[in-house]
Amino acid sequence: MRKKLFVISIIVILLFSCLSISFASDELQAWAEVSSDAIIEEDPNVSQNMIDASASINSKLNETTNNEIKSNTENTVETSEDLNVSQNMVDASKVINEKLKETNEKETSALYQNRLENTELVETSATVKENPLKLTCGGAILIEQNSGEILYDYNAHEKLRPASVTKVMTILLIMEALDSGRINLTDKIPCSQNASNMGGSQIWLDTTEELTVDEMLKAICVVSANDCTVAMAEYLEGSEDAFVAKMNEKAKALGMNDTNFVNCHGIDADGHETSPYDIALMSRELLTKHPSITKYTTIYMDSLRDGKSGLVNTNKLVRNYDGCTGLKTGSTSIALFNLSASATRNDLSLIAVIMKAETSQVRFEEARKLLDYGFANYQYKSLAVKGEVAGNVNVNKGLKNSTEAVFSDNFGLILKKSDSQDIEQNIQLNENVSAPINIGMKLGEVQFKSNGELLGVVDLVANEEIEKYGFGTMCKKIFTSWYTLLRN
Repeated sequence: MRKKLFVISIIVILLFSCLSISFASDELQAWAEVSSDAIIEEDPNVSQNMIDASASINSKLNETTNNEIKSNTENTVETSEDLNVSQNMVDASKVINEKLKETNEKETSALYQNRLENTELVETSATVKENPLKLTCGGAILIEQNSGEILYDYNAHEKLRPASVTKVMTILLIMEALDSGRINLTDKIPCSQNASNMGGSQIWLDTTEELTVDEMLKAICVVSANDCTVAMAEYLEGSEDAFVAKMNEKAKALGMNDTNFVNCHGIDADGHETSPYDIALMSRELLTKHPSITKYTTIYMDSLRDGKSGLVNTNKLVRNYDGCTGLKTGSTSIALFNLSASATRNDLSLIAVIMKAETSQVRFEEARKLLDYGFANYQYKSLAVKGEVAGNVNVNKGLKNSTEAVFSDNFGLILKKSDSQDIEQNIQLNENVSAPINIGMKLGEVQFKSNGELLGVVDLVANEEIEKYGFGTMCKKIFTSWYTLLRN
């Protein structure tokens, strides 16, 4: 009788040990997952040290747990043999452990589902359209970059938290400042205490440190550095609030009606929201008006501070997706996983936006699905190239009798690969053109049609100046010709 009680006592103790280990493992496992660098990419409450520590703890915990369970099982078998306990009791113990594991997995799944519900994941919406690709994210869109034509959309106007995809607008304003000459790539940017104190992804700027605009852009585009983002915002507009006002002003000008920015970096804040459609709009504006940005958005690995600070792009498609040109990732524990991905193949440029994906892997997989869908089903047919000569126009009363008429802009069509479409080009040039002629002056237009349907119109303009014929201009021309002759 004592032997039986002793055996039962040992089994009960072992079962309770397994239970405590299992629950402790689940709690720490959940903490480690929530603290992973993929989920808390821009979360200010988790530093890189915590991320690394959580990964280490998780690894050690799994190793310890496996060893203890193995040891406990072996001890149970040895005790069973010594005390003549039947194999049935050992099997029963294994079954109980399997049931506990299954229960814990179900509870973890339920907790995760509850977290999704608490972050207001909208499963149905008036903007939802057919979703043949079976995307599981909160919202998505695929557009052709040059024309802006929508090729696929799913919850495209759903208002969601963008996380660091916010920085697409920040980068756009920086590029506008560069192109207008307000700033130069070599300008030194100081770091305020406010910028230095930023959490989330950063390069640990110090208030005594200055980086060039070129270095700041690299840090923002490659590793989504919040400290550099705020430093640039303060440098351009005097304060982050003033810069955010410019962001909202630009968003309104672009027709981003689903958007309201509260900060320049994307850390979660009430009222900070946008939609897949709006992200596509600002991504297109950045890539079409400032194509040089791809110098930064296509970097996979680089460094700063004379090689002391390593950089690895948060957008993994840059490394493993053919033709990828960028653009920006973003994730927090509330926003979940977002991505604006761009790629170009055979003159077809696409932008795919994914918002509120459940995991980092899902956002990249679903962006791939959209891009693959676009490249497999569509092609870009270029019909007009800016600056290309379309014809010649006679000029009356000018120092030259004729001038070239060139396309004022690029123009092309997105066509399904399965469609065969004959496109007609109808050139209409002005017959009565008199000097003076200025660069950019309209000289005619080209109409593109298919089966009688007008597809588009592109203006033809002058690419040179022609002065009006007169006594003064004739004397000037004769003098210039003699001067050139004598000089030669």
